[in-house]
Amino acid sequence: MLTRAQLLGQIMRNYDTPIAVSGTHGKTTTTSMISHILLKGDCDPTISVGGILPAIGGNIRVGNSETFLTEACEYTNSFLSFFPKISIILNIDADHLDFFKDIDDIRHSFRKFAELLPADGALIINADTPKYEEIIKELPCKVITYSLEKEADYTADNITYDEFGHASFRVLHNGSLIGTCSLKVPGIHNVSNALASIACGQLLALSDDVIFEGLKSFTGTDRRFQYKGQIGGVTIIDDYAHHPTEIGVTLKAARQTKPERLLCVFQPHRYTRTKLLFSEFCECFKDCDELILTDIYAASEEAIPGVSSMHLAEGIKAATGQEVLYIGKLTKAEEYLERVVRPGDLVMTIGAGDVFKIGEELVRELERNAD
Repeated sequence: MLTRAQLLGQIMRNYDTPIAVSGTHGKTTTTSMISHILLKGDCDPTISVGGILPAIGGNIRVGNSETFLTEACEYTNSFLSFFPKISIILNIDADHLDFFKDIDDIRHSFRKFAELLPADGALIINADTPKYEEIIKELPCKVITYSLEKEADYTADNITYDEFGHASFRVLHNGSLIGTCSLKVPGIHNVSNALASIACGQLLALSDDVIFEGLKSFTGTDRRFQYKGQIGGVTIIDDYAHHPTEIGVTLKAARQTKPERLLCVFQPHRYTRTKLLFSEFCECFKDCDELILTDIYAASEEAIPGVSSMHLAEGIKAATGQEVLYIGKLTKAEEYLERVVRPGDLVMTIGAGDVFKIGEELVRELERNAD
């Protein structure tokens, strides 16, 4: 008997170039970016991605080359069953605290993940990660850094955004310009994800043209800032963000599209995460104009006394002064939005549960009303 992670690790051993993309946030997006680069370069990769990627018609692609690309999740230390030749660490944040003791315990696991690399392997790591030096100290493999804020092997400057929040920026390698990158996904966090992908593409000796064209062709995966529709001047977008850091950067990206009002419907995911990151959740919604909370999506967990969306709504009001509307049921939240939305609004449904149903039903109702 094998766990899923052990089986995936055994599969990786059959490839000359297994690539593992890890990090608390951004794994699916970055794996998808690299997938587009590999496909643009005719690398015929085998791919396992944690979301539906339109370019491969699903989340699995079986190729015929020696390149294997997969996400590497830290939860339950599953990524320690892998055998990568190239590893990427996008960030290290406090999450899955139902399993890990604290951030130091999480950092320890990422260090062990880095130690899996052979001497002829390579680690690509975000130098903006606090204490990242502890992760790379005395590793025998090659270490490549990237950063938005510090000196690193790969950096970006002259970052600008179009009306959809998509970034264009210059890419520098060791201070020398290698080209200009234009993305079709929003937010500064995706500039960081793109730098990791560019570093990986260059490590694989792909041309800069292939790398930049591959990134330009990537328009997102399902449930990652996914456009659901625009009816009567109301735009509806769904996102899988369920950690306070993810929510903060997602709303910041939404704000860059300059809506007249940004309405957010959040469905907390898991009682344990809501309890253990309660204070962080209370601070991460500052970029939205109106916040609606639905009941917690349990994800098989038992309810914890005193932990609820109503309790979270009270905490957000106390911490920020924001007006928060608690509406438990998804259907009731959709009915409320149908009454209050107006042209120029951006409605975001956020959470890892089934909150996306609100946006899909809102699109249908607005279309019916428009007819």
